[in-house]
Amino acid sequence: MNGSIIWVLAAFVIYLAFMVVIGVLYAKKNANAADYFLGGRKLSGAVAALSAQASDMSGWLLMGLPGSVYAFGTGQAWIAIGLFIGTVCNWLFISKRLRRYTIRANNSLTLPTYFENRFHDKKRVLLFISSLTIVIFFLVYTASALAAGGKLFTSVFGVDYMVALTIGAAVILIYTFMGGFLAVCTTDFIQGTLMLVALLVVPLAAYGIIGGANITGTLEASGVSGGASAYLSLFYNDGKPYDLVSIISQVAWGLGYCGMPHILVRFMAVKDEKELNKSKGIAIVWVALSLGFACVIGVLGRAYLHPELLSGGEEEKVFIEMIIKMFTSDYHLPILGGLFLCGILAAIMSTADSQLLVSASSVAEDIYRGVLKRDADDRTVLRMSRITVFVIAILAYIIALDPNSSIMGLVSNAWAGLGAAFGPTVLLSLFWKRTNFQGAVAGIAAGALTVIVWDYIPLVGGQTLGTVTGLYSLAIGFALSLLAIVIVSFLTPPPSDEILQEFDDVVNNRNIEM
Repeated sequence: MNGSIIWVLAAFVIYLAFMVVIGVLYAKKNANAADYFLGGRKLSGAVAALSAQASDMSGWLLMGLPGSVYAFGTGQAWIAIGLFIGTVCNWLFISKRLRRYTIRANNSLTLPTYFENRFHDKKRVLLFISSLTIVIFFLVYTASALAAGGKLFTSVFGVDYMVALTIGAAVILIYTFMGGFLAVCTTDFIQGTLMLVALLVVPLAAYGIIGGANITGTLEASGVSGGASAYLSLFYNDGKPYDLVSIISQVAWGLGYCGMPHILVRFMAVKDEKELNKSKGIAIVWVALSLGFACVIGVLGRAYLHPELLSGGEEEKVFIEMIIKMFTSDYHLPILGGLFLCGILAAIMSTADSQLLVSASSVAEDIYRGVLKRDADDRTVLRMSRITVFVIAILAYIIALDPNSSIMGLVSNAWAGLGAAFGPTVLLSLFWKRTNFQGAVAGIAAGALTVIVWDYIPLVGGQTLGTVTGLYSLAIGFALSLLAIVIVSFLTPPPSDEILQEFDDVVNNRNIEM
């Protein structure tokens, strides 16, 4: 092991140890289930903002998105554009009303509990199907984060993928298992800051090394399809003109935001609306810079790494390879390179921990105490939560064992499932008072099943509908879910006067106790 790698390893060890210490410190502050799942609704604006966005972006931001741009060109930035629009709308229109409604709806701690209380579901049908949906799709989502961690450790240290995967999964499991929501949010705040610094510094340094006048020529020399002009155009993909269906599919990623439990729970946990207002500006600026520079990394990485060419699934390692080359060959600052590589690890960990926690809350709070054992006390629920974190992590680990699994592909499927199942239901539950219990059930079922059928069942000549049409399952799933809620709500009895009164209280900010 050479001197540079030792410094990089030192940075990783210090960083990982720091994350574990945070988990240990916050373990003492979890007095009950509300503390473990929502931190007692005590988040500050800055922590809520960076925690929400860091948990959102995952290793996809620093590996999946730059890798796609590196391979196919700037046209892949339509995903970033869609996500930015979705983020802005989520903070401006969803965050405040959701926080109010979860308080008014019997202080709901989780998204499934909110659905149950919002629609006065005495039979707990909504609680069960929404919790089950979260667990299924979060398994895939968590697996994508663990796979990203495995690829990172393998690239940097040359260790076997399975060993690398095990190390990353173990650290995430420890501090999530012990510390709960406050530990996750605190580490996410630190990780969100580190991610942003890495995203800004590395491409700017690469630009300085390449020289602005040399970028186009170097891109041409790297063999980009269609030439540099097509590669740098939003309306070309892999050298071919972008069709409307592909652009719609990529922008449709933004629809997923209003249905992501691990993001929505941050809105619910902010201590007051004044802090929530602070969060909006911080989050929007963070996501604009992060998405923009992630796309820039893909382009500059192609030029900076030339004549080396990443292919065969290695494209997702472009940011890793840039950092290694820059800080071991060009600047000889391996400790700094190690810290920036920790920024990639931060992106991975900040999402995986949140997904584990939301999955745990769905099983322990919603299914176990909500359906199976209604008289369970907080101590029992906390114990069940930690068992669930462990089990979900192991199952996600098994899914991630394939070293050839695509981070982009895993995230795409999970994002579509959650967004289509929950997005329309959250949206209409907050803004359309005629939405009823039957409509909510129909919407969740229609969204989740559409994504499963669209992406996984070969219905046309041995191919899935997603492959044949080229249309992202989230777009069709969101539309069908929205339609199902409206049609079924109109065909069934309207909500009770009590439910309508609660809706009016939220709209007019009355009877909100916290």
